[in-house]
Amino acid sequence: MVNKNLLLKRKSRLMRHGEQGFTLVEILVVITIIAIVMSLVGPRVLTYLSESKVKAAKIQIESLASALDLYFLDVGRYPSNSEGLTVLMQRPGNVSSWNGPYLRGNAIPNDPWGRPYIYRSPGRHAAFDIMSYGTDGHEGGTGAANDIISSAR
Repeated sequence: MVNKNLLLKRKSRLMRHGEQGFTLVEILVVITIIAIVMSLVGPRVLTYLSESKVKAAKIQIESLASALDLYFLDVGRYPSNSEGLTVLMQRPGNVSSWNGPYLRGNAIPNDPWGRPYIYRSPGRHAAFDIMSYGTDGHEGGTGAANDIISSAR
């Protein structure tokens, strides 16, 4: 009878002899395939990301507009330009009928690009305007850099 340990040693030596690593050419082919896939998929992902930020800004603007409507119902007027959106979180000194805070959280949110929303009262489009200048942070623009303005009320 053959020793079991001897058989196991021979078997493991044969298995090790058949093992080889990847060649440089194989690795380069895999990297090239990954680069091609990313060049096709990458722009779409970036487009979806910028579109989602625009949608998030529109939703936040509508939330701020609803909070301003609640403020209007309590106080009887919209905040002035000097008061701004901060009156949604902090009672102004000259308003006794303030019943806020009108937003959740402890701060007025910034737009998805990290800049504060712009508030105008009276607005160019309605009783007030809430807007974000989009990705570029400047008035005007096209696409994702287009201004996002509250809908008319």
